[in-house]
Amino acid sequence: MKVTKRDGRVVDYDRNKIIIAIQKANAEVEKNDQVTDEKIDSIVAGIENKHTDNLMVEDIQDMIEQKLMSEGKFELAKKYIIYRYTREMVRRANTTDDSIMSLIKNSNKDVMEENSNKNAYIASTQRDLIAGEVSKDLTKRVLLPEKIVRAHEEGILHFHDMDYYLQSIFNCCLINIGDMLENGTVMNSKLIESPKSFQVACTVMTQIISAVASSQYGGQSVDVRHLGKYLRKSHDKYAAHYKEKYGDTISEEQLEELVNDRLHDELKSGVQTIQYQINTLMTTNGQSPFVTLFLNLDKDDPYIKENAMIIEEILNQRIEGIKNEKGVYVTPAFPKLIYVLDEHNCLKGGEYDYLTRLAVRCSAKRMYPDYISAKKMRENYEGNVFSCMGCRSFLTPWKDENGEYKFEGRFNQGVVSINLPQIAIIADGDEEEFWTLLEERLALCFEALMCRHRSLEGTLSNVSPIHWQYGAIARLQKDEPIDKLLHNGYSTISLGYIGLYETTKLMTGVSHTDPKGTNFALRLMKRLRLACDTWKLETGMGFGLYGTPAESLCYRFAEIDKKKFGVIKDVTDKGYYTNSYHVDVREKIDAFSKFKFESQFQKISSGGAISYVEIPNMRHNMEALEDVVRFIYENIQYAEFNTKSDYCHICGYDGEIVINDDLEWECPQCHNKDKNKMNVTRRTCGYLGENFWNVGKTKEINARVLHL
Repeated sequence: MKVTKRDGRVVDYDRNKIIIAIQKANAEVEKNDQVTDEKIDSIVAGIENKHTDNLMVEDIQDMIEQKLMSEGKFELAKKYIIYRYTREMVRRANTTDDSIMSLIKNSNKDVMEENSNKNAYIASTQRDLIAGEVSKDLTKRVLLPEKIVRAHEEGILHFHDMDYYLQSIFNCCLINIGDMLENGTVMNSKLIESPKSFQVACTVMTQIISAVASSQYGGQSVDVRHLGKYLRKSHDKYAAHYKEKYGDTISEEQLEELVNDRLHDELKSGVQTIQYQINTLMTTNGQSPFVTLFLNLDKDDPYIKENAMIIEEILNQRIEGIKNEKGVYVTPAFPKLIYVLDEHNCLKGGEYDYLTRLAVRCSAKRMYPDYISAKKMRENYEGNVFSCMGCRSFLTPWKDENGEYKFEGRFNQGVVSINLPQIAIIADGDEEEFWTLLEERLALCFEALMCRHRSLEGTLSNVSPIHWQYGAIARLQKDEPIDKLLHNGYSTISLGYIGLYETTKLMTGVSHTDPKGTNFALRLMKRLRLACDTWKLETGMGFGLYGTPAESLCYRFAEIDKKKFGVIKDVTDKGYYTNSYHVDVREKIDAFSKFKFESQFQKISSGGAISYVEIPNMRHNMEALEDVVRFIYENIQYAEFNTKSDYCHICGYDGEIVINDDLEWECPQCHNKDKNKMNVTRRTCGYLGENFWNVGKTKEINARVLHL
């Protein structure tokens, strides 16, 4: 018999632990209140006669209490309950000590690698991570129901961002940057008025981004089209200046040339301000702002010409890169870029095709931007085109009191993800059992999501003035609760999911790309979506199905299930589960087919969806990459490229990494030999699985390769 502990660990049954616990309680009561050793053996035998493979430790303790009560040993039962409670308090005390000390000693790998834009070695960042460990501890011990915590520990679900749950902080948002620039804002009790020029607007925008990032745990997105107005203000300011200075002594053409020279300088400086400020600022969370710039040319925008200039400069500066400490241009992690494909720039002869070709060049060299098809997005979101939030989740359409769609100034309350493969492992091919267990776990996810929602109810606007009082989300009064923004679909709350491929494989024997598997996968996806839609109708809250990247969670769920159920071919043997609806990386599928196939799942995952393909170095084959971009516009809402080529992260060297005489990879520029600081790809057969090291005795096989 196995026993499942409170923390989810499964251990061998040990009858001696039960005997010792009862004996300790026995020793604390009068003789006539004690039970004999024979009776203790009888109690233990009753537990063992259950003939079950696994018992929860709490169930064992409940059985002991019931047996003692039935024997009339009430005082002994009381002592045992006190003993049990005392052990529980000891178990719950100081649970953060080890995690915090290992964090300070730089050995807490899980926490240090959890967030890619946090440097866990820096003291200021460690302070935030330490606070996060305290929050996790209190969340598990005090704030969440025990069954939710147990489900999280057992990998049934994942309660995201426990390290911030202690405070009234939401997930991610679309900053209402247009309102804040137009109507001003307040930071650190200082009034920031509407900018009079493009350069100032860029500076104010980065200050807003930093302030917003410091008071939430997810990412933020800003639509750069709001800057077009201020670029025109700068143009008009320069035109008035030169007109006054030169009067009629120069022609209109000469005047415009002078103006454009000054304007281009300001444009370059303003965009550089955005790029360098975002990459050098450190929020109070000890990290760079997790920010996304939305590059969308709206045909009805009165400032479309100015915004085209801004997007062009952003792409040019991203292509150039940003200097690292060695003075070498490298790819910055932030801001992330999303480029919108529309009729006027989808490489079919449109006026702004030149911008898309620039975006393709940028993707080939720097991986960004991601791409959104305005055509497909309008089909999925009631005719609207808008940015996802920093965490790649999408808002659902919502109209204000005037019947106007509103997206900026809205946010996501939080996420809970369900482990689909675990349900399929337990069901073992039995569909009836699978759907029954799915319903039980969806109910558990709903309860967990409502915990996240209720934790925000009653929050006063004072907790983050930049969000609630000064325009990033709203302009509420001081001491005003934020509750009205939590209801009626204004904000969203997300059900995430992991491992559609593995689940389908377990239940049907084939991948979800096989017609038989596709049928099951779509039925499952539609059931998840129906759950969100039903919860929305029942509560009036904006529930959404969230199918976007959660890399660390893919590994966490797989690791838990491998320990619990062992090695299962094509499921737990890989060490990871596939993200959401994505095609498994080991399947032979071309980029076009992958995007086309996954697009049907994006429509169902309206609360968040992204698809990507891994492609070789495409810098010398722009036409092929342009073909993929055209395909994206016609076939899929949201896509990105993972372009891999040899690259040294220390010095920025961008050529081929070599193997030295000691059979090690070595950068020929800075002579770095740390394989973790290099990205090395050798493509000979198109394999798209994980990189690995093969230990051999010759240079040819002692290399980091993708396939042998």
